[in-house]
Amino acid sequence: MGSSKPVTITVETTVHAPVEEVWEYWTEPKHITQWCFATDEWHAPKADNDLRVGGKFVTRMEAKDGSFGFDFAGVYDEVRKNECIAFSLEDGRKTTVTFVSLGNQTRVTEAFEAENTNEIEMQKEGWQAILDNFKKYSELNTKTSIAK
Repeated sequence: MGSSKPVTITVETTVHAPVEEVWEYWTEPKHITQWCFATDEWHAPKADNDLRVGGKFVTRMEAKDGSFGFDFAGVYDEVRKNECIAFSLEDGRKTTVTFVSLGNQTRVTEAFEAENTNEIEMQKEGWQAILDNFKKYSELNTKTSIAK
């Protein structure tokens, strides 16, 4: 890595569900496999999550046609239930996810250090698409009755 400071990209959404449910959908492998991909051509067939400081996580992300796949993996640096998760990816880049309770809604903000291979805007669009998929999944599965 060079000496230049990494670029931090931020994506955000508001999920129409209480923070306790949003946290569950974000952290439990049975849920992660249902939303952790950017487009319908991809899926996440496997996820493991040891949600504690020093714990490791890995989510397998693959194109459904089998043409490409990779492990999204890292180690937790900070875990504050229903508030914040910070982690270091395998390549050393840092990410922080914050959860802010707004009553029956939750604002989820994800700030991550960009990698050097892909354009900044492409990375932002990809991470936002995954976050949008998370919002959609969470709202479809929320246990709380929401007026439609």
